[in-house]
Amino acid sequence: MASGFGVNGGVPRCFSYWQEFSKCYASTDSPASCRAQADDYLECLHHTQEIARAKAVKAEFIKRAEHQAHEGRKAADILADGVIVGVGLIQREQNGHS
Repeated sequence: MASGFGVNGGVPRCFSYWQEFSKCYASTDSPASCRAQADDYLECLHHTQEIARAKAVKAEFIKRAEHQAHEGRKAADILADGVIVGVGLIQREQNGHS
């Protein structure tokens, strides 16, 4: 980030967020008012909220798979349906054809 160039030359992926944050920080008397820009920049760098959402989706999938396993389906069949795609967003045909 210090040089302003990304790993492969060019602009770094989070550079626009950094510019927004630094513009806000330079023009304010209260740095706390730039919290939203700082949060956006940090999310771009570390993907903490994205990872948390992915973990929540995975946990819900596992919960539903366990529930379906208690209803008589084999766990392997549930997992073979397409891991995260199987959370109910896409319905499969029940006659054996995909």
